[in-house]
Amino acid sequence: MATATNAPAFDVVPMSGSLGAEVRGISLEHAGPTEAEAILSLLIEHMVLFFPDQHLTPDAHIAFGRHFGDLEGHPNVQGTSEHSEIFELRASRGAVADEWHSDLTCQDQPSVLAILNMVKCPAVGGDTMWANMVKAYDALSRPLQDLCEGLTALHDAHPHGQPEKMSIHPVVRVHPVTRRKSLFVNEHFTRRIVELSHEESDLLLGHLTRWASNPSFTVRYSWAQGTIAMWDNRCTQHYVLDDFEEERVIQRVTVMGDQPEAASPARFEPFTNSGAPGASGRHDRQLKAYLDAKAQAR
Repeated sequence: MATATNAPAFDVVPMSGSLGAEVRGISLEHAGPTEAEAILSLLIEHMVLFFPDQHLTPDAHIAFGRHFGDLEGHPNVQGTSEHSEIFELRASRGAVADEWHSDLTCQDQPSVLAILNMVKCPAVGGDTMWANMVKAYDALSRPLQDLCEGLTALHDAHPHGQPEKMSIHPVVRVHPVTRRKSLFVNEHFTRRIVELSHEESDLLLGHLTRWASNPSFTVRYSWAQGTIAMWDNRCTQHYVLDDFEEERVIQRVTVMGDQPEAASPARFEPFTNSGAPGASGRHDRQLKAYLDAKAQAR
C-alpha cells in the first residue's frame, strides 16, 4: 500500500502492531529532498523503517543521511579510516548491542535518528528488535505515569569504559514533532533515578526497563544483506540478538541530537544525602559529583 504523501510509488508494509514498516519502491541512492521529506513522515508514523535491496556505498550512505541533518561520529566507537561519519561493527560472536537501549543517552543531546546499512549478515540469527516507548508509557497506570513525569534519570557511558561521561534526562520525554510522551530510560545507559534513593531507584528503574521490552511493544526484523534501517531514537529502543556464529558487519551513520524535552518539570530535589560511607555510598557519590561539576560549570 502507498501511504506516504508525495511518494505514491512507495510500497509500505507494516511489520507489527506496535511499530516498524518495510518500504519498497525507492532507490535511496537517488533520493532527493522530496523523497527524504516523505521518508521522514513515514518514520514519524512507524518509528523504524526497513528498505531492502539498497546496497549503498559508504558515500551514498552518508549522502542519504545528510538529508535528515548533520551527522556525528560515535563517541565510543572509531569511525572508518575513509569516512569519519560512519562507524562499523564486525562480529561473529558477541560485540553486539545485546542490551535494550536508545542510542547515546549518556550525552546531553542524544542522537535524533540512526541509519544502519547491513553490509553482511549471518544466514541465521543476528536479528534486531525495536520497542515503541510511546506505547510503553501509554500502557503504564495513571499513578505511575504521574510519578515518572516528575522524575529525571542519570545516564552514563560505563558500558563503553567511560563512566565519567554522564547526563541527566527526563524519565518521560515529549516528542518534538508528535508531542506524544514516551519513556526515556534504558538498561544500557541509565544508572539511577535522580530524585530517589538508590534502593528505590533500583526498584523503579528495574521495573521500567523490564516493562519497556514487553513483547507487545516490539518488532523483530530478520536481516538480508543490503537492507537499510532507520529509526527514531527519541521514541524507540533496540536490541541485537546474540545468537549467530557467522560474520555480521554493519555500518551506521547518526544524525546529531537534540535536547530531550521533559513532560513536566522535576518536582523533587536530587537524593544525594544517604551519608553511606561504604560501598553503597558510591551511588550517591556519583550523582553528587556530577551535579557539583554542572553547578561549577554554570
